[in-house]
Amino acid sequence: MIRLNRINGQPVVINADLIEMLEVTPEVIVLLTTGRRLVVSQSVDEVVQAVVDYQRSIGVKRPPPHLIQSIAMGDTDHDEG
Repeated sequence: MIRLNRINGQPVVINADLIEMLEVTPEVIVLLTTGRRLVVSQSVDEVVQAVVDYQRSIGVKRPPPHLIQSIAMGDTDHDEG
């Protein structure tokens, strides 16, 4: 489980294993495998770090491949240098 904040500041705890994709529209939208969508105040990098920290806390050495691929495809706010 990871702790995030909805765009209105309300705290929310979600199951990190259910994150399918992150969209940047410019808000960050967390899309879950259940079909739910959550607009959060954290940046893409903050959500990714929360997932990585959670995965490490349960003994997973790296985030699931689908999360890495989704973030790479959906993170339109970062330039390549």
